[in-house]
Amino acid sequence: MTPLPLHEFHQAAGAVFAEVNGQEVAAHYGDSLAEYAALRQGAGVLDLSYRGRLCVLGADAQRFLNGQVTNNVKDLHIGQGCYAALVSAKGKLHSDLNIYRLENEMLLDFEPGLSGPVAQRLEKFIVAEDVQVIDAASACGLLSVQGPKAAEVVASLSPRIVIPPSAMEVARVEEEALGEIYVAAPPRLRSKGVDLFVPAGAMKEAVARLLARGGRLCGWQALETARIEDGLPRFGADMDETNLAPEALDARAISYAKGCYIGQEVIARIRTYGQVAKSLRGLRLAGDGKEAPAKGSKLFLDQKEVGGVTSAVWSPALQAVVALGYVRREAGRTGTALTVRTPGGDIPAQVVELPFHQ
Repeated sequence: MTPLPLHEFHQAAGAVFAEVNGQEVAAHYGDSLAEYAALRQGAGVLDLSYRGRLCVLGADAQRFLNGQVTNNVKDLHIGQGCYAALVSAKGKLHSDLNIYRLENEMLLDFEPGLSGPVAQRLEKFIVAEDVQVIDAASACGLLSVQGPKAAEVVASLSPRIVIPPSAMEVARVEEEALGEIYVAAPPRLRSKGVDLFVPAGAMKEAVARLLARGGRLCGWQALETARIEDGLPRFGADMDETNLAPEALDARAISYAKGCYIGQEVIARIRTYGQVAKSLRGLRLAGDGKEAPAKGSKLFLDQKEVGGVTSAVWSPALQAVVALGYVRREAGRTGTALTVRTPGGDIPAQVVELPFHQ
């Protein structure tokens, strides 16, 4: 397990650690419900330095990436970004990505433990292009502040801080004590949040400032609860290399108007000639129990297996268990009554629209 760079800092703050895909994460700091409340009502501060970060450099970097991912990268201006995916020639997912165009490079941010596979996947297709793929994780950490007060807390770091006005935009800030920071706005949750790519040596100071200005340290458990409530799939949990991109990803990740890329023919054919056989749907479970079904729990419609659960959690907002899962097309209509089969017995569930609402 690769430890967090600020392991000792988090340990002193009371962190209980866990492992996600070979990377250490702070699971919680003793009160995951209070941390969840900070994400929903205040400003939750998350150390996401366990995530992968690559820089793609060179004169051909932007054009090269456009031929590798599902979204339109070639038209991004400096300070703009997009959400996209790397897929195989058969349209199966390798990773989802947040991609930002910086002044001299393209910055990629993605799920933990995938830096090696993503770099290898990109380097495999570099032939004569002027492109270099560099692991940026040791050079910069990643902090995320999520919640309705996130922008206020981040802005108080320095009068030079610029909060991007729109999702997937990024701004460069030179701050005297912290150095060169990139401030981004990816939709990690449905509420607005702010990411900070901070020089590794300034991470501890940046966290301390955010906490002193009203932020609260939050861990993986609180983030996962909020993510599932918001109906946002996570690579490694709700999608993996067995999934076709259109099964799991919405329109913001796939451009059907851009030129060719690896896997484009398959994805275009799915859109032109038919739909996928299954898709990711929201499920609200009946009853007042707080125990969520395990990943892989099977879904049934009239004794016929029609899908399976990928992520599930007890929702503090809904006071119910909610889940994400793949449901076959014939059983995936909103309002359809299904059954979740668990070792403890069958649980009634209903297909609902995402995000989950009270």
